[in-house]
Amino acid sequence: MPIYEYAPVSRSCDKCEGCFEVYQKMSDDKLAACPECGQAVERIVSAAALQRFSTSDSKVKELGMTKYVKRGDGVYERTVGTGGPQVIHRKKYAV
Repeated sequence: MPIYEYAPVSRSCDKCEGCFEVYQKMSDDKLAACPECGQAVERIVSAAALQRFSTSDSKVKELGMTKYVKRGDGVYERTVGTGGPQVIHRKKYAV
């Protein structure tokens, strides 16, 4: 469920300190008033939170996944995991 930020339309409030966050479903209606002070509010655009994923061999193995590393032109070798073939050969097709 996303976190939405709201701010009073007046841009000032002593109770909510000018900004507050709310967990809401995307399908939920926007809030019209601050739950603390009752002032009219608007949803503000904020930066999205991005998560980085580790591709270290230990993390890939822990997640039960398979990791391949390119060893040559069209050749990939399995370095972590047990799923799939040990070596993958990709054919190049003329365009």
